[in-house]
Amino acid sequence: MAKMQFGDTWENVVTREEFPLERARQTLAEETIAIVGYGVQGPGQAQNLRDNGFRVIVGQRAGGRSYDRAIADGWIPGETLFEIEEACARATTVQYLLSDAGQISAWPHVVPHLTAGKCLYFSHGFGITYREQTGIIPPSNVDVVLVAPKGSGTSLRRLFIAGKGLNSSFAVFQDATGQARDRAVALGIGIGSGYLFETDFEKEVFSDLTGERGVLMGGLAGLMEAQYAVLRKHGHSPSEAFNETVEELTESLVPLIGERGMAWMFANTSVTAQRGALDWRHRFREAVAPVFDALYERVSTGEEARVVIAAGSDPNYRAKLDAELADVASAEIWRAGDQVRSLRPVK
Repeated sequence: MAKMQFGDTWENVVTREEFPLERARQTLAEETIAIVGYGVQGPGQAQNLRDNGFRVIVGQRAGGRSYDRAIADGWIPGETLFEIEEACARATTVQYLLSDAGQISAWPHVVPHLTAGKCLYFSHGFGITYREQTGIIPPSNVDVVLVAPKGSGTSLRRLFIAGKGLNSSFAVFQDATGQARDRAVALGIGIGSGYLFETDFEKEVFSDLTGERGVLMGGLAGLMEAQYAVLRKHGHSPSEAFNETVEELTESLVPLIGERGMAWMFANTSVTAQRGALDWRHRFREAVAPVFDALYERVSTGEEARVVIAAGSDPNYRAKLDAELADVASAEIWRAGDQVRSLRPVK
């Protein structure tokens, strides 16, 4: 395992060079990997593992969109596609990739099939970290590991097809066989990770929930909405407000940040933009720091988990979600976005 230094901090990382795909195949040569759940992460991980030469089956309830999607992706009922219980019984490694709410409801049907020596795999630390609330308490004689790609299953698959990789974190919660770490790393390489960095289940879920509610989604959406509203209030057109708030960010600046970092992005903008950004970043950081402190506290105390579990357990959640998303989509900023995107040159 390699070491990566960030100032005074050292991290454990695993690259494809030190743990190549062939070693991963050898590590899992006798394994049957069941992908339980074919929603957000399931399709990408399942197809990447299959394409990389691993023995993979899918467990998914028949009759729904996810089951039909699995068939469309080439999984064959009775051969590589089964009901959840049968898939778990056939597998030596169960990749538990249902939604957090789905994991809670399906757990009583899964746990009887977690017999000695098997491996239980997660891509999110939620179920284990908040086990007093979720009831997901694995048997003591199975390995429990995590590989969490830092992006959606769709991104994982697209990058895999392009010959690239999405970085992932990995962790071992329980090592019953003495092989849990190698199993986790091999699975991480198998699903197409660019490299793997070590964490634990609690840190993974705390950082993930904070990030989703903060910079990655919630905070980003809130900043966009606030800036767009200010520009519109002062007489700027919807097109101008959207382009200065969203289009330039997503189409120009974020790719520069992703390529070589924030300083490089600053260096490749005008002096006017550089000076304003470098000065105002301090005010924004100081303004939102208390919000992030409050957010992290709610995540670490389990309050955010309680909200998520309650919402996911509501039989009317999907209808309520659709209404919320429709409200977002109908906001002027995103209606303007539809128009702007329609005018982009065809590539």
